[in-house]
Amino acid sequence: MRTAIPTAVSGHFSVSAQSCAKVRSHRSFVSGKRGCVARATRDVRDVGRSSFLRLAFLSSVGVLGSGSPLTAQAAQKSIEQVLDNPKWPKDFPLKPDDFGRYDESPDTFFYDSPRLVTHIDDGAINALTKYYSEVFPESGKDDVAILDICSSWISHYPKGYKAGKITGLGMNQEELKRNSVLTDFDVRDLNSNPELPYEDNTFDVITNCVSVDYLTKPMEIFAEMHRCLKPGGLAAMSFSNRCFPTKAIAVWTSTGDPEHVWIVGSYFHYSVPGGFEDPKCKDISAPKNFLGIGGGDPMYVVYARKKA
Repeated sequence: MRTAIPTAVSGHFSVSAQSCAKVRSHRSFVSGKRGCVARATRDVRDVGRSSFLRLAFLSSVGVLGSGSPLTAQAAQKSIEQVLDNPKWPKDFPLKPDDFGRYDESPDTFFYDSPRLVTHIDDGAINALTKYYSEVFPESGKDDVAILDICSSWISHYPKGYKAGKITGLGMNQEELKRNSVLTDFDVRDLNSNPELPYEDNTFDVITNCVSVDYLTKPMEIFAEMHRCLKPGGLAAMSFSNRCFPTKAIAVWTSTGDPEHVWIVGSYFHYSVPGGFEDPKCKDISAPKNFLGIGGGDPMYVVYARKKA
C-alpha cells in the first residue's frame, strides 16, 4: 500500500527544479523504508541520465574537451545554442523510468480542485506574452486557430488577442471556464489519453506553458501535435525552473535548464522523424540589472514548425 505523503510535500505548491533533489530526499525519508529503497534506486538512475544529458549539452555548445570549466554565466549565455548542434543519438535515449513520478496517483485527483494562481512570476509572464505577440498570426483573423494544451484559467496570450478558434485543453473545467481568451475548451488527462480530440491540420499554433515537464507520454503527444498542426504551423513549449515536484517526471527533476532544453528538443526530433523542422530554443528570461540582480524566474521556449 502506498504510504500517505504529508501535505508539506504533496506537490500542492511549485518549487524550482534545483530544489527538487532536496524534495525527493525528504519524500524518501517520510515515505517509509520500502519507499526509501525505491527512491534510492531511482536516484542512481537519475544520476546516470543526468550525466548523459550534461555531456550532450557540453558537447553541443563546444565546451567538451576545451579544457576550460563551464561557468554558470557561460552556460546561461549558451542555453540557446543547446539545439544548434544537439548531437542526437540514433535512437531516442530516454527510458520508461525517466518518465516516472513520485506521485503516480491519477492526475485527475491532483488537479480536481481549481488553482486560480500563476506558476511563474510577473517578469516571466510578461516575457511569454511578448513572445506570443511576436509569433502569433495577426489578431482578428477568422481563419486562424490556436490550441493551448495543458491549459488553465489564463493562457498569457496578448491582451485583446482574437482568432476564429482558440481552444483550451486542460484538466480542470472550472479553470478553463474562467479563461476569457478561449472560444471553446475540452477537459482531458493527456497522461491517461494522449490523443488530441481534433481533426488533422486544424491549428496554426499550439502552445504549452510550464507543463511539458509533467507529460509522461510526450512522444505520443508531440506526434499528435504534429498531426493537428497545419503545414507550417508552430508548436511552442515554454517552461521555467518551477514545478510541482511530485508530478514532474524523474528526468526533469534530476537535470537543469540546459538539459531541459535538450529534452524538449528531443521530443520534436524523435516523435515524428523528419516531421518537424529542427527545434530551436529562445531564452526569453527577463534581464537582470547591471548588478546581476532581478530578472525573476528564467523562461525558455523550445519551438518547431511542422514541415510544409
